[in-house]
Amino acid sequence: MTSTEAADRTPAYGEDPRPDPGPAPLAPLELLRWSWRQLTSMRTALILLFLLALGAVPGSVVPQEAVDSVRAAQWKDQHPTLTPVYEKLGLFSVYDSPWFSAIYLLLMISLVGCILPRTGVYLRALRARPPKLPSRLDRLPEHRSFSVSASEEDVLARAREALGGYRKDVTATSISAEKGYLREAGNLLFHVSVLIVLVGFAYGALFGFRGGVIVVSGSGFSNRLTQYDDFDPGRLFSPQDLKPFYFKVDDFDVTFIDRGRSRGMARKFSAGITYSTAPDEPERTTRIRVNHPLKIDGTDVFLIGHGYAPVITVRDADGRKVFTGPVVFLPEDATFRSFGVVKAFESTPQLGFEGEFYPTYGFTKATGPFTLFPDAKNPTLSMLAYAGDLGVDDGEPQSVYALKKDGLKPVKGADGKQVRVDLQPGQTVVLPNGLGSVTFDRLDRFVKLQVSRNPSGGVALAGVLLALLGLLGSLFIRPRRIWVSVRREGGRTLVEVAGLDRSAGGNLAGEVDELVRTLEDKA
Repeated sequence: MTSTEAADRTPAYGEDPRPDPGPAPLAPLELLRWSWRQLTSMRTALILLFLLALGAVPGSVVPQEAVDSVRAAQWKDQHPTLTPVYEKLGLFSVYDSPWFSAIYLLLMISLVGCILPRTGVYLRALRARPPKLPSRLDRLPEHRSFSVSASEEDVLARAREALGGYRKDVTATSISAEKGYLREAGNLLFHVSVLIVLVGFAYGALFGFRGGVIVVSGSGFSNRLTQYDDFDPGRLFSPQDLKPFYFKVDDFDVTFIDRGRSRGMARKFSAGITYSTAPDEPERTTRIRVNHPLKIDGTDVFLIGHGYAPVITVRDADGRKVFTGPVVFLPEDATFRSFGVVKAFESTPQLGFEGEFYPTYGFTKATGPFTLFPDAKNPTLSMLAYAGDLGVDDGEPQSVYALKKDGLKPVKGADGKQVRVDLQPGQTVVLPNGLGSVTFDRLDRFVKLQVSRNPSGGVALAGVLLALLGLLGSLFIRPRRIWVSVRREGGRTLVEVAGLDRSAGGNLAGEVDELVRTLEDKA
């Protein structure tokens, strides 16, 4: 039937001729109340909690600029197509993104909206008396009836004594008893603890900081803002809040698995640290490992990575050193094939080198150069040489891990090909055209450290412990009710005992039977 035919149809007898207007639209205040009820429902809180956990996944998969800016920059260079999309979604800084903050705030509001009404209901239940005696006890799941010769008063007195842990309402002919009020308290405590954890993390994010620094073995670090490679402060953190301390990386020890399926994996690694909190304070030594940080005056120093730093010397044609020192080569894969850059600003013309370091060098025609093992068993440097202007005077900041080639030209040999410098420790390569030489002096190691301060660590830990306590209470405390009714019939006292277990899958039969035996034996 078309709409025209429906409009021309004559209504049947008893049918309302008026068209169905549909549900009336909600007024603004009603819409606001409906939205609030939806937001503060338990279902919404669970959905938001799931979204928060789901939203944190990219933070552990995609390199975060606040944690490791160098790795994030490398990822962007390797994925030029995905990078603009990820940047718009804020995936390189998940925990500071607007969408993650919105989920976080909505979850906190939802939890507060859940907790406050339930707390009011729970407090009223605590003040209320146990439920009155039902009219038909025989309809309850657990029901027993028997008769005794004792008086009604004696039976009720003994029942009251047997129900010692229950809250009771006693009349002349019955007892109403209830137990397990702490189950709802456990539920409320669990929700409050989740809120405490969220508040704790938010407080730490506002007043704490997290920074990253690469330190070569034998070098030191002072806790000043200029010493950090990357630094992510909380919005309310001030650089003046940095605690004064100094530490030096004395050595680094790593053991790689040499056989089996796990060959090449680091079994353990640790760094020896000498530290002090003030110039006039005595120095102390310790070793830090993964998940075993150095704690200095509320600041934690975590060991999160390591790699190689070849010590390289570049000389000009007159033999003058124009660059010397350890150069950090950043690992690119699990074999510790690493990429690095050398910049000799003091040479004329300026020299630049970029290439790879292979801890255990290997080569095939099919694969080219590669590393056989992550440990330094056959360390080899392979770098391409450039000469010209490194761009230090163009006013733009430069990364020590990237070579700006706008003003550089490849250094070519007599065969017209670009010079590749291949070196092992102790070897020197002379550059053509009187440009000087490059020497691989020795091999050092570096460690990647995360220095962080979280003033809310105790708050978050307290929230987790309270959540565990509340969860245990909500799982193992069983709310239950028991009624005892007595009446005198034929010179004996007829006793009825009934129980109701309000927890899912609960069984009150044993407790009811024990009460019956107590009343029968003592009657």
